Amino acid sequence: MSWNEILDRSLRAAAARLSGGLSPLALAGAYMDWATHLALAPGKQADIAEKAGENAGRLMAAAAADALHPGEEAAAFAPSSQDHRFRAAGWRAFPFNFYEQSFLMAEENWRVATTGVAGVSRQHEDLVRFFARQILDVAAPSNFLFANPELIERTLNTGGSNFVQGGVNFIEDWQRMARGLKPVGADAYKVGRDVAAPPGKVVFRNRLIELIQYSPSTATTRPEPILVAPAWIMKYYILDLSPANSLVKYLVDRGFTVFMISWLNPGGEDRDLAMDDYRALGPMAALEAIGKIVPGRKVHGVGYCIGGTLMAIAAAAMARDGDDRLKTLTLLAAQTDFTEAGELKLFINESQLEFIDDLMWEQGYLESSQMAGAFQMLRSNDLVWSRALHAYLMGEREPMNDLMAWNADATRLPYRMHAEYLQRLYLDNELAEGRFPAAGRPVALGDIQAPIFALGAEADHVAPWRSVFKIHLATDAETTFLLTTGGHNAGIVSEPSHRNRRFRFKTRPKGERHLDCDTWLAAATPVEGSWWPRWVAWLEERSGAPEAPPAMGALQAGPAPLMDAPGSYVLAE
Repeated sequence: MSWNEILDRSLRAAAARLSGGLSPLALAGAYMDWATHLALAPGKQADIAEKAGENAGRLMAAAAADALHPGEEAAAFAPSSQDHRFRAAGWRAFPFNFYEQSFLMAEENWRVATTGVAGVSRQHEDLVRFFARQILDVAAPSNFLFANPELIERTLNTGGSNFVQGGVNFIEDWQRMARGLKPVGADAYKVGRDVAAPPGKVVFRNRLIELIQYSPSTATTRPEPILVAPAWIMKYYILDLSPANSLVKYLVDRGFTVFMISWLNPGGEDRDLAMDDYRALGPMAALEAIGKIVPGRKVHGVGYCIGGTLMAIAAAAMARDGDDRLKTLTLLAAQTDFTEAGELKLFINESQLEFIDDLMWEQGYLESSQMAGAFQMLRSNDLVWSRALHAYLMGEREPMNDLMAWNADATRLPYRMHAEYLQRLYLDNELAEGRFPAAGRPVALGDIQAPIFALGAEADHVAPWRSVFKIHLATDAETTFLLTTGGHNAGIVSEPSHRNRRFRFKTRPKGERHLDCDTWLAAATPVEGSWWPRWVAWLEERSGAPEAPPAMGALQAGPAPLMDAPGSYVLAE
């Protein structure tokens, strides 16, 4: 690499640090695409002006009707079902209802202005609309003292002390962030004591994973063990939170032998770890170790998020090579086709990837804080403005829970792996198109013949359920698809005691004709409750009769237990 290229990459890396890893050049390109096409579309401009005038008339008519008959007239504009900012009763009274309606009208006007401009690329249109929404969210009346009835009431009731407490909260949060500490309350959830607590042993370790075998809690267990590959973007214990909502404990208590991959938190020395290293040193190495503990047994493979994508790659490579060690394959909120990967694809284009690639090249990895900005922007109402309003203006801290504490326990991503993941999967969609390599040769998802259980979540912004559903197009294997309520994380943490949960599921037998998403949705009957019992029943139907539990680690053939769960990798900062 020449000194001139090093200079260019260093400059772009410095810019990336200042912008939180988001490329201003990508946004500028999208804006110019939209603005120039709109400038040459007088008809569209007229439509925008006509719609704005119509909306203003609706607003004025609704305001006049409300003045004459307060509380009796329906609102002119309604917030989306996911917008919780204006649900309090105080927003129904004048002038706050006028502030709310004016804001919702502005949202509608900008939606019209940023969509349907002929000639603008789909991604640029989505990006301009997305950032217009971010700017509008800053100006939402809920963010300002004299426009927010809830904040006014809080201030009057406390005599203004809410601002004092809010200032204390802000300083405390700023100090913790500057010192690299976890959020207030997260320390109450200690790994190995309060979360990730089920007993077990680390039975295998290499430079990338520790393999945990959990101790049985039943007299007999199913002969086929379960291997779980979680996402390595965060710590593994999203699937093993408090005992009451631990999926691991739920499986163990129902007579399954569970093995969990705990990923290394990489540093600069791990910059050259590739996606295929994660496959070889992750699921494949774990299967080798499990084969020594329970020889001759097939394994239920389970993957969550990017861990599910990796497990699908591993399953396809195994099928290609005649390796039939997988009994079933479960993909939890995991994508295998990235053509409709949701709003996260707004940040995935050539300009953005070049920008973030330079940042990772200089550091050797991507810090969790450098990923957080994009994820928070996807749900800025809930993750940014709502939290800031309550913590710093209302003076009220949201109570910490185990899921929030886990979310603050993030990991780094090595340079080469993350660059390959974004370029080859998100941007080039190589896995779905049969071009993604494993051990130097492309894999095809269509080679997978093991029964598949795929789960999507209705409110998932990271792996939209319609994208997850595309596994049906990739293989003709028996496929059970389950759609649950909740989001990317909360939809998975759905213990049976969790209230207000429901799901739909339907199995497509091997070789049966394909159903599109909407037809599937109409055909799958809603079921109240958690999806966990349904999945366990699916596993039981594809497992042998219970027998005596296996030993903890293969004391004769190796690997012998190394240490108690949860091991050391999960504790690394």
